[in-house]
Amino acid sequence: MRIVLDNPHTVAAPFRDRFAHVARLDLAGGALLLLAGQVGVDDDGRVVAPGDVVAQSERIFEIVDGVLAAHGAGLADVLHIRSFLTDLDDLPGYAAVRRRLFTGAPPPASTTVEVSRLFLPGAVIEVEVTAAVSAGPPG
Repeated sequence: MRIVLDNPHTVAAPFRDRFAHVARLDLAGGALLLLAGQVGVDDDGRVVAPGDVVAQSERIFEIVDGVLAAHGAGLADVLHIRSFLTDLDDLPGYAAVRRRLFTGAPPPASTTVEVSRLFLPGAVIEVEVTAAVSAGPPG
């Protein structure tokens, strides 16, 4: 077993110095990827569309897809999604983005919770992802 903490150079990581965006646990036959909570920020760390759950969700999954791709995985390899919303009334907008991106049946396992706030003003959603990838070195 090998553990690697990573910030893929192919994906902008405005908070690179604060945490690893992915922990990769290499096992016989593949790896488990544990992505840190992602918020909808641009490449400079500014919240995109403050208060807009749809725009932020789209940006989050764009970032997630890039991090997964850097490790030879994609959205189809996602096992579990943990979502933190500042208002559960935003759930329909977030769910619409997920339905568009995760078309497999059944979709990934999921946990969604409401939190009072997130660490960046204007951020209304944060998403953590767990994914599996076939054996091979990170991309």
